[in-house]
Amino acid sequence: MTFSTKVFMKLKFATAVFSFVVATSAFAGPTCNVPEDKWMKESDFKSQLEKQGYKIKTFKVSKGKCYEIYGFDKGGKKVEIYFDPATGAELKRD
Repeated sequence: MTFSTKVFMKLKFATAVFSFVVATSAFAGPTCNVPEDKWMKESDFKSQLEKQGYKIKTFKVSKGKCYEIYGFDKGGKKVEIYFDPATGAELKRD
């Protein structure tokens, strides 16, 4: 292998690694380090959001152990929101 071929291959590999890191970090949600016995009941939390005008299509516990909803806000705008399961505080909105 020539020097320029080695440099090109290293650059191509570095670009692929960088792209992977950027892509995976873009999809990562927040992490909630709250013991489950401190979490609000899911039904109470969903009810609280619905009273605020949210229409919840999907409610789940994220990989980071936060409450996560997919749905629409009171203005009809599509939302994906992560919440602290103990306090109900909004952590991240996409």
